[in-house]
Amino acid sequence: MYSLNRLRARSFNLLRSVRSKPLWKSNRTFTASTSSLQKFELGQPVHETRPHLISPGELTQGITALEYYHRRLQLSNNLPANSIAILVGNSLQYRSGSVFYDFHQNPDFFYLSGWVEPESIMVIEKGSSSSDQDVVFHIFVPPKDPRIELWEGARTGIDAAIDFFNADQAYSNSPNVVNGKLFDIISRAQNVFVDLPKSASKFESFFDAKKSTLPERSLQSMLNKAPGSVRPIGPIMRQLRSIKSTAEIETMRRAANASAEAYNEAYKMQFTKEHDLYAFLDYKFRINGCDKCAYIPVIAAGENALSIHYTRNDDAINPNDLVLVDAGGSVGYYCADISRTWPANSGKFTGPQRDLYQAVLNVQKACIEVCKTSSDMSLHDIHRLSEQTLYKELVNIGGTENSFSNLSPSDVTSYLYQHYIGHHLGIDVHDIPGLNRMAPLVENQVITIEPGVYVPDNERWPAHFRGIGIRIEDNVVIGKDSYDVLTKNTLKEIHDIER
Repeated sequence: MYSLNRLRARSFNLLRSVRSKPLWKSNRTFTASTSSLQKFELGQPVHETRPHLISPGELTQGITALEYYHRRLQLSNNLPANSIAILVGNSLQYRSGSVFYDFHQNPDFFYLSGWVEPESIMVIEKGSSSSDQDVVFHIFVPPKDPRIELWEGARTGIDAAIDFFNADQAYSNSPNVVNGKLFDIISRAQNVFVDLPKSASKFESFFDAKKSTLPERSLQSMLNKAPGSVRPIGPIMRQLRSIKSTAEIETMRRAANASAEAYNEAYKMQFTKEHDLYAFLDYKFRINGCDKCAYIPVIAAGENALSIHYTRNDDAINPNDLVLVDAGGSVGYYCADISRTWPANSGKFTGPQRDLYQAVLNVQKACIEVCKTSSDMSLHDIHRLSEQTLYKELVNIGGTENSFSNLSPSDVTSYLYQHYIGHHLGIDVHDIPGLNRMAPLVENQVITIEPGVYVPDNERWPAHFRGIGIRIEDNVVIGKDSYDVLTKNTLKEIHDIER
C-alpha cells in the first residue's frame, strides 16, 4: 500500500481540461485532496491499494479510467441535447437477518463507471452543445462513516469518487441530499433516460424511506414532474455494450485462459462426486487468476445432464457416467462461459458416448466456422444451422442398433436439442438481454456457441443412447473474415480429454 507521502509525490491538485476525463492515458492520476488520502483505503480495489490485482493505469481489472470516460461520452453522443441518463446501482441483498449475499453491481452502472459499491446512483448530464466538455458525470454514493466502516470495511466515499472515479460532482446518497440534488438535475433536463428497478423488493434499501437511500416513490414522483419526456435507457445501453473493446476482449481472454487451465487439469483426475469436481474447479478458477465463478456452475453426472441447468451438484459420479460441466470464472466482472462433457470417473468414453460426443463436436465446429461478418449470419441463423447439422450427424451415426436413421428434424428440436445455440457474453453471462437475435452479427461482438444433445431415458430412443446428455460450449469473438475462440485452450477433442 502506498504511504501518504508517496502519494503526495504523485501529481495532484491538477485541474481536468475536460470534464470527468482522466489526466493521462498511461498512468491514471487524480485531483486528490489531502482529506481523501489520510486513511487511504477504498471500498474496492484500485492500483494504489491492490497493485497485485489492478495494473497501473487501470481503474478495474483490465479496464482503464480513460475507457470508462469514453463509454460515458459514447452514451452522451446517443442522447439529445439537454438530456440526462439516470442509472440506479444495485443494493446489498440478504439471505436472512444480517447474513448477506455476495454483492453484484448493476451491469450498466458498472459499464459506465467501474463502481462496485452498493446503493449508488449515477447521472450523466448532457448540455445544449455537442462538446465533450458539456457532459457532466454526477454520482451519489455512500459517504465515509467510521462507525459502519469499523464493521464492514472501507467505503470509497464522496471525495475519492471524484479523485479516483473521475466524477465531476459527487454527493451523499442520503435521502435528503438525493431528493434535493437529483430533483434539481431532473428539473433542468428536457429528456430523461432511465430504467426503474423492476421490483421494490430487489432494491429494497433504495426504496424504503426509513433507510438512508432513495425511496422509490420519491424517484417516481420526480420523474412524474420532469418537464420533458421520460424514456428507457436500456436500448441505448444494449447497443453500447454489444460491441466489445480490445480491453474487454483481452479481459475475457484472461478469464477464459484461467478457466481452461482448471478444466484441463480436471480431465487428468478421477472424480466420484459432483460436489468434489465443483469444489476443484471453483478453487482452480481463483488460483489461476479469476475473482470467482462467473455463475453457479452445472456439474451434472449421468442423467442429471438431461436437465439443462442442473445446479444441485450433489450426486455421485458413477464409473461409466459422463459428467457435463458448464462453468467459468470471471475477471473484473467479465465472464468466461465454458461447457465440456467427459468421463470424469472412468476416464474413457463408451462407444455410444463417443459417437454422440463426436456428433455434437462436429456441430459446434460447423457453427464456429460461420462466426464472422463475411458469413452475414445472425445468432438465429447459426441456431438453425446447428439444428440442421445435428440432425444430419445423428442420422449418420453407424451401428446396427442405431434407430436415429428414422429420426425427423422435428424430433431433434422437440426432444433432443431444446435450447438455443448461444447468447452474447460480457459483463453478464447472458449478456445484453433484449438484443435482437435476428440481426446480423457485428465485428467484436462476443457470443457463445453451445450445441448439445440430451437423449431422454424412454423406449422411443436407442437403449445405448438413453440418459446421455452432452454439451460443448466455447466463447467466440466475431471477426470480419475470421473468428477468435477465446476458450480455445480448453481441450475438447476426444483423444485430449480421455485419460
